[in-house]
Amino acid sequence: MIKKCDVVVIGGGPAGMAAALAADKKGAKVLLVERDGRLGGILNQCIHAGFGLHYFGEELTGPEYAHRFVLEVGKTDIEVLLNTMVLSLSDDRKLTALSPEFGLVHIEAGAVVLAMGCRERTAGAIALAGTRPAGIYTAGMAQKMCNVEGYLVGKRVVILGSGDIGLIMARRMTLEGAKVERVIELMPYSSGLKRNIVQCLEDFGIPIDYSHTVTRVVGKPRMEGLYYAPVGADRKPVLSEEKFIECDCLLLSVGLIPENDLLTDTSVEIASVTSGAVVDERRMTSVKGVFSCGNVLHVHDLVDNVSHEAETAGAAAADYAFGKYSPSAVRYRVNAGKGVRYALPQLLNAGEGEAEIFYRVDNVYRNPKIVVESGGKTLCSKKRPVLAPGEMEKVTLNLTSVTGDVTLRLEM
Repeated sequence: MIKKCDVVVIGGGPAGMAAALAADKKGAKVLLVERDGRLGGILNQCIHAGFGLHYFGEELTGPEYAHRFVLEVGKTDIEVLLNTMVLSLSDDRKLTALSPEFGLVHIEAGAVVLAMGCRERTAGAIALAGTRPAGIYTAGMAQKMCNVEGYLVGKRVVILGSGDIGLIMARRMTLEGAKVERVIELMPYSSGLKRNIVQCLEDFGIPIDYSHTVTRVVGKPRMEGLYYAPVGADRKPVLSEEKFIECDCLLLSVGLIPENDLLTDTSVEIASVTSGAVVDERRMTSVKGVFSCGNVLHVHDLVDNVSHEAETAGAAAADYAFGKYSPSAVRYRVNAGKGVRYALPQLLNAGEGEAEIFYRVDNVYRNPKIVVESGGKTLCSKKRPVLAPGEMEKVTLNLTSVTGDVTLRLEM
C-alpha cells in the first residue's frame, strides 16, 4: 500500500499530536503514525498531577492531558495509524512502515515531523556491576508496571539517579506501601525539577545521597542488596568507603536517550550533547522538509513545553509542504559558552521576527548572569537568582539584531 500526504508525523505522544493538530490547522493532509495501540505516549502511565499548568492553565494528570489532545485529533481529518512501526526514513521523505491492518505501507510526504520521544538508559547502558538478579528496573518500566499493570515491583527500594521519573517513583512506591531506603545520585546536584525534590523526597522523608553511586548488586535469583560508595572529583567510586544496603529492588533513573534510530540512513545532523537533531528556530533539521520536536529532539522537563515546541514544528512542516517555508541563505550557529551545557535551536535563519533560545546550564549557579552575544555585541544580559541543570531556561531574541553566530554564556 502507498499513502501520500502533505505531512506525516511519527509518534502519537504529546509532541506528535500537537504537531499533527498544528499542521492540520494550516490545511495540510496529515498522517499520524503511532506504534502503540493508542495515542498518548508516556503520558498514559503518568497518573500523577502536575501537567498542563502552562498550556491549559490548570493542573492535570498525564492521561487527562493526553486525552484532551486525543479529543482534538478526533475532531479533525487527521488519519491515524495505530500499532504501526516506521521501519525506515529517507532524505526524500519516503517512509516504510509495518501495520497489522495494511501490512507493509509506503508513505510519501511533503514534510516529516519526528516526534518519537525517548527511551531510558538501562543497567547494561551504565555497565552496572554485580549479579543480574530479578528486581532491577528502569523507573519508567516500574511506573508502567505499578500504574498500568497493577504490580508492586519491590518492598525495599533504592533509586539510582535523581531524574524526574525516579523522584516521582520514590513517592509512588511509598504511597503503594513500599519502603524507599534512599536515592543515590552520582552528581553533586539533582537532574530533576526542584519541585519534585521537595514534593517527592523531602515531604516523605526520603534521603538522597549526592556524589554517590552504586558499585555492585548482589543476589540470586532475587536481588538481596547492593553496595554504594561516594565518588571523588573524577566521579570514580571511593571503594574504601563502600557501604552495603539491604533491598529487593533497584530503580534506575539515569538518563534518557532520544529515539533517533530512524535517522541512521539519513543525512540529518545529530548534536553530540543532546543526541537529537540539529535544528533551526522552526525545528527543521539539516535535511530539508524533515522536522524534529519534543523529547526526540532534546529532553524536556515540562510536557507543556513539548506541546508548544511541537506546534512550531507542525506549522512549519505544513508551510514547507505548501512551498511557503525554506531556510534562509544566511544562517547563524548558536553556541554554548561558559556554564551553558547546550542551547537549542542550534541554527538561526537571518530575517525578521523573534526566536526563543532554550538552554541548560552545566551546574548549579547562584546569582549568575546569562549573556547572549552576536556579531561582537551583546543582545541580552539578564541576572538570575539561581540556575540548575534540571530546569530548562530560555531567552527571546529579535532576529533582526542577530548579525553573526550567537553565543550564550554565564557571568558570575
